[in-house]
Amino acid sequence: MTEPLSRVPVTVQVGLGERSYDILIGEGVLASAGAEIARRLPGTRVAVITDTNVAAAHLPVLETSLREAGIDSVAVRLAPGERSKSFEALQETVDAVLGARLERRDTIVALGGGVVGDLAGFAAGIVRRGMNFVQIPTSLLAQVDSSVGGKTGINTAHGKNLAGIFNQPKLVLADTGVLDTLPEREFRAGYAEVAKYGLINDAGFFHWLEKNWGEVFSGGPARAEAIARSCRAKAAIVERDERETGERALLNLGHTFGHALEAATGYDSARLVHGEGVAIGMALAHRFSARLNLASVDDAARVEAHLTEIGLPVRIAQIPGELPGAEALLSFIAQDKKVLRGALTFILTRGIGQAFVAKDVPASQVLAFLKECLAQ
Repeated sequence: MTEPLSRVPVTVQVGLGERSYDILIGEGVLASAGAEIARRLPGTRVAVITDTNVAAAHLPVLETSLREAGIDSVAVRLAPGERSKSFEALQETVDAVLGARLERRDTIVALGGGVVGDLAGFAAGIVRRGMNFVQIPTSLLAQVDSSVGGKTGINTAHGKNLAGIFNQPKLVLADTGVLDTLPEREFRAGYAEVAKYGLINDAGFFHWLEKNWGEVFSGGPARAEAIARSCRAKAAIVERDERETGERALLNLGHTFGHALEAATGYDSARLVHGEGVAIGMALAHRFSARLNLASVDDAARVEAHLTEIGLPVRIAQIPGELPGAEALLSFIAQDKKVLRGALTFILTRGIGQAFVAKDVPASQVLAFLKECLAQ
């Protein structure tokens, strides 16, 4: 494990040939956004896509930075929450960008969490058949996951993220200081994605998090270290498998169960936010792996203990309100990852830091497991 980073911004590169880009991580990088964008995209104009909550907290700093760099900008404010990942919000965004008469070489900037980033990236990829795109993630979840790697999209009635495209940004600016304005629940939810990187293939990082999670929450060098380690881990996987034809599927650890639970709640963030769904999903993936005699019960218990210590849910029963039965949950899972001759694709594990892609999981085994979980 490397020593914690200093407060000087650090750069992580996503190496994708001519589509490579930098992730700048550190306190205060939001205030330098205009200069960084102008240096990489000279002469551009900008449409800032954000939501009303983020706009109130951070849009003035960004607009000042853009203005000082000589960049003209217009802001599009959306309603906050997962329900803005919709066709209606996409149409509103596209219409606003076209109404501002931005051109193909201009830039859409996503200022917000994963919802804003996914929606804005989708819009940037389809408006005028492709505009420049910059990510400025303001949530922990977005800084370590959704802003990196080029996955964009919206939800549909059939499930989460089922309409979208791959669209790599030109730049990602992760200001660790803006995370101080997050509600504690949102920060905890984002932490689930940090823990995920340890659980996928870095047991040492997971052990470090078990010891240092308090400092990650309080801010400073440990927070920057956790974000940088997460970004490096994701960048390395994306570089090897940009379009998720193989290894990149590992990044879905916990997401197959989690997405199904989100869909089952109607994407009601009062009941369940994405990171909470991932936390439950990772706990379920480890328990399911133990049930299949792939991993030890002790490892599953260790994962649950750490997530519980953070304050994250690890059981389906912890989701408030009524949920549909196991058959309905299985139908969401099948929609999310598809069925091939009656078998499902899951990310399972042989232990902490030993995740793998399982392409032949019988639906009957998943159904029996879900019934057991719902009965607890």
